[in-house]
Amino acid sequence: MASERNQATAGQSGRRVAMVTLGCARNEVDSEELAGTLHQQGWDLGEPEDADVVVVNTCGFVESAKKDSVDTLLAAADTGAKVVAVGCMAERYGAELAEHLPEADAVLGFDHYADLAERLDDVVAGRAVQAHQPRDRRKMLPITPVARPAAAESAGVSVPGHGWLPATRSVARRRLDDSPVAALKLASGCDRRCSFCAIPSFRGSFLSRPPEEVLGEAAWLAREGARELFLVSENSTSYGKDLADPRALETLLPRLAALDGVDRVRVSYLQPAETRPGLVRAIATTPGVAPYFDMSFQHASETVLRRMRRFGSTESFLELIDRIRELAPEAGIRSNVIVGFPGETEEDFAELQEFLTRARLDAVGVFGYSDEEGTEAAGFDGKIDQDTVAERVEQVSQLADELVAQRAEDRIGSEVRVLVERVADGECAGRAEHQGPEVDGECLVVDPGEVGVGEVLRCRVVDSEGVDLVVRPVAGTPAQDRSGEQP
Repeated sequence: MASERNQATAGQSGRRVAMVTLGCARNEVDSEELAGTLHQQGWDLGEPEDADVVVVNTCGFVESAKKDSVDTLLAAADTGAKVVAVGCMAERYGAELAEHLPEADAVLGFDHYADLAERLDDVVAGRAVQAHQPRDRRKMLPITPVARPAAAESAGVSVPGHGWLPATRSVARRRLDDSPVAALKLASGCDRRCSFCAIPSFRGSFLSRPPEEVLGEAAWLAREGARELFLVSENSTSYGKDLADPRALETLLPRLAALDGVDRVRVSYLQPAETRPGLVRAIATTPGVAPYFDMSFQHASETVLRRMRRFGSTESFLELIDRIRELAPEAGIRSNVIVGFPGETEEDFAELQEFLTRARLDAVGVFGYSDEEGTEAAGFDGKIDQDTVAERVEQVSQLADELVAQRAEDRIGSEVRVLVERVADGECAGRAEHQGPEVDGECLVVDPGEVGVGEVLRCRVVDSEGVDLVVRPVAGTPAQDRSGEQP
């Protein structure tokens, strides 16, 4: 649908822009909002090889992501088009990036998003555009969360993902693909001060989107063909704290799930220390909400977690997992962990492995620690040499692969509801409720019959291949209804 619209508008203005997105689903939302704004202001959307300007929405989280961003900017420059860097890396480094990467015709921060079309006009015309000057975005909003919404509006603070869908005008967001899954931003920024993370400094303080704005955009996405809404933020468990309603997400979820055209809602980025029993129940038991828990454990040793400026322990995390599985035995639970953090002892490392073994998670991302400039941990003592970090990454990765494969194998014989996302070259694949987009494996459907992308199939798991499941449709498909009963 989105691609057909893009092709239909090609050539109307004579100016074509291509959006290239790196990093997380939050960046995907930002790119679609930028694309919508540019389209409304006369720019046609195209592919990099045919564009006058390529806008690269960069990622600046870790070194590997920064390298990917630079490589992508250089590749865009090779097309002969003008190149503009936006996104997290551009926001974080601004003029420094512009100085070291002359191939980029402009480096723009979040404050440029509202007038991006004008800046692209400048770039095409050969007019110099001053590079973004970074600043600590945490200082742009009040410390007190409930004072932030009004302050952001009155001060005109630019927060990507906010204010793009007011009820008084047309939708600015424009979908860039035809996927039946769409990310939907709950909030931006983060108030946590994890010692290894620089994100709050360039994404700013936590700011929730009003529920009615989220619902309005969700309804539009459903009309555009989205069957699954993937709720994203830097910390979804904080949603509503600045709206004087700490239970806002619990009450929002059933309203989202009840929207016409929405088959399921999925929540991402949960902080274990902030995951209240009511939220666990809402995610685990609300019809139309996937029983899926993206838990940011990061480690299990209480000592390491304290140095990370985080809270929790092996036992508290296992208790949380037990509560989830008491309510939803087949719930999907995933996490990321960091190994080789400064001061991590062999005992700490062994405790992490013991936790993963007992937790039986469905997916685990393993990252080796590396210093991030501007973070507290960069100045910590007890640094572990990179060879040892690499060895620990390899060891935990092998363990995680074995554990998630076992967890997948345990699902053989069970029934799952599969949202079909790919039908091509004789292969049909999609994801069950316990599988998040891109990172948690998928379901390979055998003997699917005549099905299309976006359909929901009731299937039985017949085999597993690592983290992936092999499933076969059950008579009576497509689609159970929201209550889980066969129609």
